[in-house]
Amino acid sequence: MQVVTTAGHGGHGKSALVRALTGKEPGEPAAWTELPSGRRVAFVDVPGDERSVPAMLAAAAPAPAALLAVAADEGWMPQTREHLDALGALGVRSGVLAVTKADAADGRLALRLIRERLAGTALQGAEAVAVSAATGAGMAELAAALDRLAGRLPVPDPAAPVRLWVDRAFTAGRQSVVTGTLAAGTVAVGDELLLMPGGGGVRVRTIGCAGEPRDSVGGVSRVVLTLRDAGRVDAGMALVTPGAWTHTTSVDVRTRFGEASGRLARALTLHLGAAAVPVRLRPLGPDTARLTLNTRLALHLGDTGVLRDPERRSIAGVSVLDVRPPTLVRRGAGAARARELASWPDRPDGTIVLRRHGVLRRTELSLMGCAPPPDAVALNGEWVADPAHWRSLFERLAEETARHAAQSPHAPGIPLETVRLRLGLPARQLVAALVRPPLRVDAGRVYGPAAEDAAPPEPPAEPPPPPWTAAVERLRADLAAAPFEPPAAERLEALGLTGDVLDGAERAGAVLRIRDGGGDGGGDIVLLPGADREALRVLSGLPQPFTPADAGRALSTNRDVAIALLRHLDGLGLTERRRS
Repeated sequence: MQVVTTAGHGGHGKSALVRALTGKEPGEPAAWTELPSGRRVAFVDVPGDERSVPAMLAAAAPAPAALLAVAADEGWMPQTREHLDALGALGVRSGVLAVTKADAADGRLALRLIRERLAGTALQGAEAVAVSAATGAGMAELAAALDRLAGRLPVPDPAAPVRLWVDRAFTAGRQSVVTGTLAAGTVAVGDELLLMPGGGGVRVRTIGCAGEPRDSVGGVSRVVLTLRDAGRVDAGMALVTPGAWTHTTSVDVRTRFGEASGRLARALTLHLGAAAVPVRLRPLGPDTARLTLNTRLALHLGDTGVLRDPERRSIAGVSVLDVRPPTLVRRGAGAARARELASWPDRPDGTIVLRRHGVLRRTELSLMGCAPPPDAVALNGEWVADPAHWRSLFERLAEETARHAAQSPHAPGIPLETVRLRLGLPARQLVAALVRPPLRVDAGRVYGPAAEDAAPPEPPAEPPPPPWTAAVERLRADLAAAPFEPPAAERLEALGLTGDVLDGAERAGAVLRIRDGGGDGGGDIVLLPGADREALRVLSGLPQPFTPADAGRALSTNRDVAIALLRHLDGLGLTERRRS
């Protein structure tokens, strides 16, 4: 089955065409027909008045093709242009033009004028048919044109991860019925999916497609699913395959259609799939921007959507370039990011993503919708690295070991954890994978090449402890009974944990420091390393969701510290903040 969305000005006969082609009312969850070749096509009928553009975007986004209706007696109208712009922004490039009401005016004259309007647009080469739903004239030709269109549309991967945007939903008791366009992948009875944005698991009880019950269905299809115990389900939510999408509230995008990013409003609505999400826009380059979403979406690189300014009635198409964008806090970071993104295609692949991150888990690439590039360096089965980045890391490691040996010829090698921190690697096991002759690992330390004919080394002198060692031990004693009660600024000074000493302890991972944490005196919060993970363990046992006051009581600390810890965990992506 293929799915086609209608488009066009209100009153130009979109619904009448669907009714004539399918024999069903367009308001039904799935109006479909069998074409002359035996192919099936389902229609998503959209409203045509100017107030219903969001509904049009929600319905049209998952559909791969469009049926554009323009009445012969009225011709080109404002919503015709707005719908066509929306299709262009969504990346819809396939369709059929129906010149409707051909019994009321000369369809040939109208078609010539319409072709002029379509020049340079997404549907400029669309096959055109003059029809009359009232008399039936041209309906057979329209069905044949739709048949040829369906035959040209690509067949999506049945093994692709599922993301079903819900455009209709009804809940009664413990049962919910949802309707949407399955763009790719396969859904089967009994499958467990995540309902986004909340991320709770739901199970598929029944599937309907083309008016028939199914055990499974693949994209592209209009489907009706029955869910059990899904809670409240609304249009705009999405059902997704668990562990296959990045759930994010921040993305970098390219504007592909419409105004330059710098001329767009800073507060907009992002229409992606059936979702309509308020966003804040930060321009980066002429055609790139950072979007901060007010709710989590399940996204892949290359996803397309529409930014809409309801006040100006302007739109801009966007492609998602990065679902894990870097923070932009340093001076000039935005400009540097714009230069980096300028060379990226609208759909970045695994090569580009791995080049930016250097080293990633295979699962992290999969969550972004990418496969590891063929030349990626495979590490321990779980990790992959960009070849150039991996060579650079080895060269830096060789320099580090040589410098260490020159400065401390009788000292042991460099600890694996020290190497990991200096090279910025995400896991200690990657250091061991990086080491190769002439370097070696022995007893948890990395050594450079052994010097030939060297005199036997003298027993290594015990290196002096770091300057923060004693201060951290005193801090450990302070926090033994109350691990989430950070010392005030005066106590930190008494402990000797200030200035360069505190900075050094933080760099070495000897303390956990949450800056501007709102602790006593409003200064930084200083705790022992691992306190955040222990706090997460404690908070995970609370009834969800919970308030900062609940967190403070559970952690035996004050509300300000609890809030700072929650913000810190949220920044790590380990918790989710919900607004009441």
